[in-house]
Amino acid sequence: MPTYQPASSVSSGALAHRVGTLTRRTTPATRPTPGSHPAARAKETPLALKRRARRINRTLQVAHPDAHCELNFRTPFELLVATVLSAQCTDVRVNQVTPHLFQRYPDPAAMAQANPAEVAEIIRSTGFFKTKAANLVALSEHLVAEHGGEVPAEFSALVALPGVGAKTAHVVRGNAFGIPGLTVDTHFGRLARRLMLSDSHDPRRVEEDVAALIDKSEWTMFSHRLIFHGRRVCHSRRAACGACLLAADCPSFGAAGPTDPAAAEALLKGDNIETLAQLAGLEE
Repeated sequence: MPTYQPASSVSSGALAHRVGTLTRRTTPATRPTPGSHPAARAKETPLALKRRARRINRTLQVAHPDAHCELNFRTPFELLVATVLSAQCTDVRVNQVTPHLFQRYPDPAAMAQANPAEVAEIIRSTGFFKTKAANLVALSEHLVAEHGGEVPAEFSALVALPGVGAKTAHVVRGNAFGIPGLTVDTHFGRLARRLMLSDSHDPRRVEEDVAALIDKSEWTMFSHRLIFHGRRVCHSRRAACGACLLAADCPSFGAAGPTDPAAAEALLKGDNIETLAQLAGLEE
């Protein structure tokens, strides 16, 4: 299965270039006052919102140039299965389980013949394993019976599979078939609301709101970038506000986490903490 090497070490020249591409850079001198953003005061126009959303996308591209689907896969079927398993489970855990699973059941034909109890035992650590196992066997049967053992690219065909919703369909379409889509998982939804790109908790509404702001060609990569940022900087319980390079464009700056740079920097996660801190103007 493919493995990815995060950009953990960036040369000073490369970093300077990345900093130079930022259209609105956060520094200690430009870090905003909590609650001062126009969107936080309901003063942002629709045009300003769209411009800010696209600027956020460009900034995240600088911060996370290696953003990608963090589920390991080699085929559309493997990605489909891995994404089903990722519900209420970390990608890290899924990646620990799938090598054995795919060795036993490498394609829909093999999975369709599987005993759900045996599948459940292999995937037990991903949680909700009985339901997931039943869905994996059922969707494999459906793929064999209705699609010749191949994973379809059509959205309507994907969501018709047992255990497959819009999020899973967009993941498969965007990463296995190159069809743009917005993957509204818990990280995406949380950040969309904090950035005030949407005010909804309904994934479909969040998808519609963000789709109206971001160019369609960027939907898949924007999803990856936002999810990367949610896992590394804008955490659910305590965001690293004071170490976030989106601070100048974030209406929730200071409301979701500490603005003190040292306290915020301690909250950063991942393999490129130093780079994220430098891009946020903390280490110059």
